[in-house]
Amino acid sequence: MGSLRQRTRRGRRTDGTGGTADAGARARILDAAEELFARHGYEATPTAEVARLAGVPKGLVFHYFPKKIDVLVALVDERTLVEEAPEVEAVPGDAAGALSRLARRLPIIASPAMRRILFREADTHGSVRARLGHLNGEIVRRARFALELALPGARGDAARLEVAAVTFAAVLLHQENLCQLTGHHIDPDAVAELIALALG
Repeated sequence: MGSLRQRTRRGRRTDGTGGTADAGARARILDAAEELFARHGYEATPTAEVARLAGVPKGLVFHYFPKKIDVLVALVDERTLVEEAPEVEAVPGDAAGALSRLARRLPIIASPAMRRILFREADTHGSVRARLGHLNGEIVRRARFALELALPGARGDAARLEVAAVTFAAVLLHQENLCQLTGHHIDPDAVAELIALALG
C-alpha cells in the first residue's frame, strides 16, 4: 500500500516517506533545481533547498533522484535539446546572410536558466560538457554547410571554412553568457558580416 505506484482514492500517490506526492512532484523538483542551480550553481545548492522550493519532502527528491548529480543529469538530458531543423537557407555569394539566418534559428531548445547551467557546470560535470559539446558540434556543422553553399568556390579551402564555422558557433553559444557577465551584447549579424568579409 505504501508504493509510489499505487494511487489512493484521492488520486495521489504515497511517496514512501509517510506523505503523499502528486504526479507533478518530479517536475516541480526539476523546476526548483533549474532555478537554484542557475542562480547559485550546482555545488552551492543543498538538496534540502531544492526540496523546500519544490514544496516536497527531502526524501521525495531522493526517491526520484537517488544522488544529487542525478538531478543535474536529468535537467541536462530533459531540458536542453538540439532541435532537428531543416538546414539553413543559403544564397550563393551571401555568406553573411546564411550565417545570420542560422543565428536566428539557433538549434537549441533551452531556457536562459538552462543555458547558464550548461556553461557554469561544463567544467566539472561530464554529462553537461558532453551536451554542450554536442550542441557546439551541431552548430559548427550547420555553419560550415551554410558557408559551403554560400561560397561554392571556397569548398577547397576547408580549413578556413572550418575556422569560420567554429568562430561563429562560439559567438552564438557564448554571447548570452558573455552578456550576463559583462552586460555587452554581441550582434550575431555583425559577426556574420565580419566572417563573410574575412572569407571574401
